[in-house]
Amino acid sequence: MRIANLSGRLVLLVDGLAVDVEKASDGRFAADPQAVYERWEEFRQWAEQAHLPEGIPVEPARLGAPAPAPRQIVAAGLNYRDHAAESGFALPDTMPPVFTKFATSITGPVSEVCLPPGGHTDWEVELVVVIGTRAHRVPAESAWDHVAGLTAGQDISERITQLEGPSPQFSLGKSFPGFAPIGPCLVTPDALDDPDDLGLRCTVNGEEVQKSRTSNLIFSVPELVARLSSVIPLLPGDVVFTGTPAGVGLGRAPQRWLAPGDELVSTIEGIGELRQRFVAQA
Repeated sequence: MRIANLSGRLVLLVDGLAVDVEKASDGRFAADPQAVYERWEEFRQWAEQAHLPEGIPVEPARLGAPAPAPRQIVAAGLNYRDHAAESGFALPDTMPPVFTKFATSITGPVSEVCLPPGGHTDWEVELVVVIGTRAHRVPAESAWDHVAGLTAGQDISERITQLEGPSPQFSLGKSFPGFAPIGPCLVTPDALDDPDDLGLRCTVNGEEVQKSRTSNLIFSVPELVARLSSVIPLLPGDVVFTGTPAGVGLGRAPQRWLAPGDELVSTIEGIGELRQRFVAQA
């Protein structure tokens, strides 16, 4: 199953066409894309059995984030060995470094992002998990049961804000407006051949800068959900960024930063594409 946020309304994607959920369910489910996660199992069962009307074509520019207003955004760092190496850090052993991106940074899959003046803005393509049912102290063996689905994300990062000062400001440096594009849709794990092994790729102006597979994660999706939920309850609709592979601008020699006019394209196999264009702040 694939769901999306089309102009602020929850839709099911069927053969590439969008079916409005509120209309198709005769009002049983609300149009609000975020609200569906509170009733995820009920919605999933309905969607599997519903006789749906014909959908309408989808314009990518009209898509919003499939989880636009989560209560919690949790992000894992250093969750690929090659990225930990390029960053100069030892591999995490029991838990990856964890930070948040504030909810006002979330946007949809096609967006224009204002670059902070004087900053060093970097890219980080990531697989993103959206929680479907509350997860607290769940074992890895049952963690997938708590996942609504997967989507693509960019953990855009302003490195000066993130790293300067007496102590790092990871969450602030990663939370400027537009710094958390996610989409273009949410794909349930059963709709993927292997949800633990998806190719991901990132380009800047057509040049490939990142390429890996999610099977290279140090802490896989179920392991990450288990370890996070051992400390905090993960709530329906929460968003989890799982980490980025090597190839970020910070780890290059010379270092490279996004500039006005750059186009960042991020793709995850079986899920789809994000497309961000960067502009100078007026």
